[in-house]
Amino acid sequence: MENFYLFVITCIFLIILPGPDTAIMTKNTLTVGKQGGFKTMLGICCALSIHTFTAIVGLSAIIAKSALLFSIFKYIGSVYLIYLGIKSLWTLRNKNTTETIEPIAKSKYKNESSFKQGFLTNLLNPKIAVFFLTFLPQFVNHESHTFMPFLILGITYIVLTVVWYLFYIYLLNQISSFMKKPKTQKVIEGITGTILIGFGIKLALEKART
Repeated sequence: MENFYLFVITCIFLIILPGPDTAIMTKNTLTVGKQGGFKTMLGICCALSIHTFTAIVGLSAIIAKSALLFSIFKYIGSVYLIYLGIKSLWTLRNKNTTETIEPIAKSKYKNESSFKQGFLTNLLNPKIAVFFLTFLPQFVNHESHTFMPFLILGITYIVLTVVWYLFYIYLLNQISSFMKKPKTQKVIEGITGTILIGFGIKLALEKART
């Protein structure tokens, strides 16, 4: 490996940079609670583990070089993000009529779906696969065997992601009394839904690498 500390510093800035993962994390932490945030984080990290593995074995290279495969992943991911965005906006429409109906069961369902949302949002984003393929090799000595260096860099990225999201969940929980007010949650649902739809459209318009 080369410039490991530079890799760590760069990763920190990239992880903090808001994206679909942050939007899902914010929504689930504020609407479900800490458990929702933890499950979302676990889903994101599981997806990152898969991206790391595929980068190691070279599957990401196939996705990056194949316009067809890139497009398939791109459109599946964009449709899922748009679906989550529409779902958030739809929640606003029905909030007044459904928030008093079986709140406990509803909260449980949201908590159980947090992992799936975090996992699929990250896994179905082909830009993450391309990122791992193009970013990690910059910190690996090309003359050496790449399996262990890639593995270490991938694990480092996942660990830094966990550390950041634990802090982020704690921060959101500290201000939850304000953020969980009905009016505030409606604003959060609306903003999150709009952001997710925007990310989905942006992903759909992303050109495949050749």
